[in-house]
This record gives sequence, structure tokens and C-alpha cells, in this order.
Amino acid sequence: EEFRMSKPNNFDTQSTFCVLCGRTDDCPEKYGEKKTYVGYNLTVHYYCLLMSSGIWQRGEEDEGVYGFLITDIRKEVNRAAKLTCNICKKRGASIGCVAPKCKRSYHFPCGIQRECIFQFMEDFRSYCWEHKPVQTLMDKESGGASQCTICLDLVDHLPAYTVLKGPCCKNAWFHRECLQYQALSAGIFFFRCTVCNNKDKFQKEMLRMGIYIPERDASWELEENAYQDLLQCYQHCDVKRCLCKEGRDYNEPDSKWEIKRCQCCGSRGTHLACSCMKSWEENWECLECRSIFAKSGKYSKQRKRSWATSENTNGTTCLLEEPSPKSPRQSSGSQRNFLLQSPKIMSQNNLSPCSHLECPASNRVTMSLSPLMSNRNWSLRQKHLKKRRREVCNILKELKVQVNTKTTRLNINTENIWNSALKGFRQRNFNPTNTIEISFTNCKNRSKTDTSAASRHQFFQLLMLHLQNSSLFEGSSAKNLSLDFQAVKENLYFEAGKMIAVSLVHGGPSPGFFSKTLFSCLVYGPENVKPTLEDVADVDVAQTIKMIKYANSLSGLQSTIHDCYEFLAAAGCLRPITALCDKNMLVNDILFHHVIKRIISPLESFRQGLKTLGVLEKIQMHPVAFSSILCHKPERLSAETICELFTIHSSVCENKGVDFWMGYLQDVESGESVVTLEDILLFVTGVSSIPSIGFDPEPTIKFLRIRYPVGNRLLNCLELPITKTYEQFKKKMELTIRNTLKAER
Repeated sequence: EEFRMSKPNNFDTQSTFCVLCGRTDDCPEKYGEKKTYVGYNLTVHYYCLLMSSGIWQRGEEDEGVYGFLITDIRKEVNRAAKLTCNICKKRGASIGCVAPKCKRSYHFPCGIQRECIFQFMEDFRSYCWEHKPVQTLMDKESGGASQCTICLDLVDHLPAYTVLKGPCCKNAWFHRECLQYQALSAGIFFFRCTVCNNKDKFQKEMLRMGIYIPERDASWELEENAYQDLLQCYQHCDVKRCLCKEGRDYNEPDSKWEIKRCQCCGSRGTHLACSCMKSWEENWECLECRSIFAKSGKYSKQRKRSWATSENTNGTTCLLEEPSPKSPRQSSGSQRNFLLQSPKIMSQNNLSPCSHLECPASNRVTMSLSPLMSNRNWSLRQKHLKKRRREVCNILKELKVQVNTKTTRLNINTENIWNSALKGFRQRNFNPTNTIEISFTNCKNRSKTDTSAASRHQFFQLLMLHLQNSSLFEGSSAKNLSLDFQAVKENLYFEAGKMIAVSLVHGGPSPGFFSKTLFSCLVYGPENVKPTLEDVADVDVAQTIKMIKYANSLSGLQSTIHDCYEFLAAAGCLRPITALCDKNMLVNDILFHHVIKRIISPLESFRQGLKTLGVLEKIQMHPVAFSSILCHKPERLSAETICELFTIHSSVCENKGVDFWMGYLQDVESGESVVTLEDILLFVTGVSSIPSIGFDPEPTIKFLRIRYPVGNRLLNCLELPITKTYEQFKKKMELTIRNTLKAER
């Protein structure tokens, strides 16, 4: 790991000699970062320090040089001064070949020149030119040439030091220099095969062959304000006659001189006053967009009449200067300010006298119901969360394409959910690509079979709850894998991973209880994860670690180690303690052993299970998105979420009905109703939470001439009655939903 220096003194990177190799070269790509510390009278290359055979990092991140103590560096310089380099014949050769009986020593730059291999992993081994590892190639792979996918130049298919072959692809050949530049730029999180995107196998082979992969984020992620240009909004008034004395680029928020962008393209703008708009919430389209709509004939006669309030209606210039029409937002029966986003409205112009609800291209139009809740007032966090959920939803829908119409029946006993689920998943004819049919065998002493998404969701919901509280996991809310030898013997960790993968793709809930450490192990590999004290669920082990971590004297530390000698010996964490700072390395060793190394076998089985239907691969490709559903429970439903979820189909122009629906959601959210938002979702879809993959079909609403609401769970459709007053609407909703769910329970 690259550590920051403890002394940011003035330094010169050009004219000083490295104390280990004796060179003044400053080439970070070849020798690592070169720094001179005036306070220590010391200059060193990072790779020279890292690969030296007689030194290791014994300090904290902010101690010495990159965690190497100054006294240790001076001892290593003195040791190397007695050794002669077998390449340049000069003294100071601090690196030795680790091959048995090989006594060759050399400087790091000399080793690079002679094509030695330096492995930047584990024990940081070095191999001389005679004993270095080589890639084994089949006879048919040798000879010929192909294009290096990094620099796009030709690379010969030869077993040479300057050429490396990808371990995961048949035709992936690279220049060593290209791979090293790529690794330095991408870092450990983004360095992958450029052909197949494989990460684990590719990185392992590249490290073995001497490619240095820094443990940091990619260079493009570290650049300050790298994406600043994407955050800039268009700020220019484009109307034919701008009335602002300050000019077309003047923008004063919350005034008539605030610039409003075109709601269709966003690449044109106008001052509110220049287009006769009274508030920012009014919609506005630019000349180009309105011209396109006008030529396509999508504007209805009713909409044109609504523009006729402007005395000039015979030219497109008028369309640009006047504000867009707005639909009514409140009815007489609902005097309230809606704090919700617009619902999705579907209308049919052949049935509706109010064609201004018609959407030009697809009969869909977004209707603004809330001046208080607009896009510009959304927090950045909400946008990110919605974007991640949407991304996960789309990814899971791609995976669901694998699922066919052939059914596999699972007989489930809800009182013994784990054993019945395990039996079903292990039956011979079980195939995760088949549609799952659920048969609840303990439902009122008779079998109840259901192929609906609601039953599958209920089954997976019970299963995820059982897994969360099972012996396979440990921890409070954020859980890691535990070590259950019987479960290992019965391969239950594999089955658990398989069940989670199937749940995600088949419309079940996400687990939501993974710890960040467990998630990182799945995505980046256990060797690249650093656990913390919060990951330790065993109270006794946690107490032992705390006693070592917070020891304030060397004698106290040694006494604590003596008391837990057997535990440390069994964990393989015994190390010589000569200074108080050694406790930090010891704590890290214990944490890594207890949280990760101890459960390597269960973790690998769990990973194999998650590979079902390609889920693990997608998790590794989109870690940020999947962390939102695997490490976090879904947020509680809100009126805004329900509003966005349903698409409204309107066979008659019933704006009051839409207003009543929105007002009712607001009442439910604020606790002014006997039902909850979860009850509404359960009434319509049969489930009380939104699956990560979303609903199929998407939930819809219809306003019909019926007496009471109807929840059609097969179509995820809510049929609502048309009422004269809001009080009638609310009374019918509460009576129907409450009685229906009560009868089901």
C-alpha cells in the first residue's frame, strides 16, 4: 500500500541520489515515486525501498517513509553496502533473488535492465534473470502477431520479457510497458483485462509477472473537478426579443430575470419575463422543439385554443414568446398543496374531451401537480439513490431474459422455510432459468399453488429473513459470513449465495444486510480488503483486540500478548514485539485472520453460489449500484415513491380523480388515514415493498364508473371509483383496503 509521508519538507526530485540504488533518475513508471527528505538527509525510490530484502514496514502510515522507519532504512543501507551487484559490479545491492541456493544480488534499476521479475504482492519476492517465472504457452499460441489492445500497435506472440499474455483470453497479448502504464492509471479497482473485462484472474497473473498495481483509486477519479463541466447548466436567453437590460446571459434566481430552460431539449433558455411567465414552475419549450411538434401534427385543437389567449396565434414566433399551457392542479374538493411529483398519465383522445393531456409521441404526458417539489429542489443524494436503483433494476431485467416459461414447482412450508427451500433448490429438476411456481403446503391444511410474482416475493422475503438470522452470518445489522463447520460440510454457503442470486433475478427482495467488508470481499477479493473492529462479532475476540490496540506501554502490551498467547498462536498471528507501535500490525493481523482468512472456504462457496444467473459478475462490474441494495435496507415507502410507481390510464377526463388520489397519498403519508402506503401497495400488487427488479407488469391506475376500488394483482392494476368529493373517495379507499387485507390476514 502507498503511504503518505510524515514530513512534507522541501525536497528536490532531480539532483539527489537514491540511498539504495545510487541513481538520480526520476522515473515513477519504472522506479516508483522518488522523494528527498531534507530533514532526514534521505532520498529514495519507492520501488527500491519496497523490494529491498532486509526491510519491512513496521511503522504507521504517518511514520518514517511510506511506513518504513528511518532507523530501519539506515540499517538496510548499511547491510546493502556490503553486497556487490551482479550486474553493474557496484556496491549497495539491496535486493536478492529468492530462489533456493541463488546468491545473486542487484539494484532495482539494474534488475529491470536485466529483465528480473519483482512481485509487488505478499512477501515482495524478487527473481533474477535465471530463476524468474515465465508464462507457459501452447505450441499453437507461439508465433504470429496481434494488436495490443492498449497501444493498438502490433505485438509478437513470443515468450519474451517485454510481452505478456492475458490468462483469461485466448488472443489477449500486451506489451509489458503498456500494461504497467495501464495499471498505474487504473489502480487496483479498475485494472482489468481490456478484452474480456476479467479482474481477479488477470490481476493475479500480472502481479506474478511483475506488474505493479497501486492500491488506490483510478487517476481519473482522483482528478479534482474532473467532471465539473457536466454540472454546468445552460444560462442564456434565446427569445427573439430579450427584455433584460443586463443582457441575455444575466440570471437572477427567484426573480423575473431567472433563466428557464426548454423542458424538451434543455439547450435553449429564456428569462421568465421575456416569455411572460409568472413562476419558474411553468413549462416552456423553445422554438425548435415547438416547430417539430407543430409539423408532426401532434398538438390538438384544444391545445391551440388554450394558446389563443395570446392575440397572435398564426406564427411560431408567438409560440416561442408565450408560456406553455398548464393543466389544472387542484379541484374544489381537494384544497391542498401537493408535495408530490407528477404521476404518469395515459389518456386516449378518442375517449377524452380534454385532449390537452395527450402526449405527442406515445400518449404519455407528465402532469405537474406540485410547485413545491420540482427537479431543481431535489437533493443530490436523492438523485444518486434513484439513479443507482434504476441502474440495478435495468441490470436485473437484463439477467431476467434468461428466465423461460417452463416452470419449476417448489413445495414450501412457511413454518420450516429453510429446509423446504433447500429441498426445492436441490431437487434434480430445479433450474434457475425456469419460472418458479410456489406451492404453500401449510396453507389451511391444503396445498395452495400460485405462479404469481406476489407468492414468489413472499417466499423469497421469508427466505431472506431466515438467512439474515441464520448461523451462516454473524453481526448485528451489517453482517459478515460466520464459520459453521457443519454448514461448510453440507455446502450451505453455496446454497445461500445461489438463493440470493435467484431471489434478485426472479423478483424477490434483496438481502440488504451485507457489511461493507463482506461486499468488498465479493467485489474486490478478500486479499484487497482491510476489516475493522466493527466486523468482529465475537465479544471475547473483540475485547482481546481492544486490549492490544489500546495498550499504552510496551510492558502492558507484552503482558496482554502473554495472556492470549494460545489464541494468537492458533490464529498464526504471533510476531516479535520490540516496540509499542508493533501493536498496530498485530491488530491488523488478528482482524484479517478472524474476519477474512478464517472464513475463506465459506466465502469462496458463497461467491460460487452468487455466480448463479451471472449475478456476481454484474455485482463486480457495478459495485456502487449493487451496494445500495445489498448493504442497505430499502427506504420506507413515501407518497412520492408511490406516485412515481403508478402510471395513470384515464379513459375519461377526470382531473379531480387524479387530485383525489394524490391528496389521499399525502394523507396516508402524514398519518391521517387508517391504512399505510405499504397497505396500498399490498392491495394492488400483493407485496408490501418494491422489488429490486421492479414490477412486471408495471403498476397502473384506471378511473372507472365503479362503486369501490379494485386491486387486480394479476395486472398490478388499481381501479379507482369516480367520486364527486374527496371525502367520498377517501372513505371508499380506506374501507375497501382495510377490509380486504383484514380478510387475507
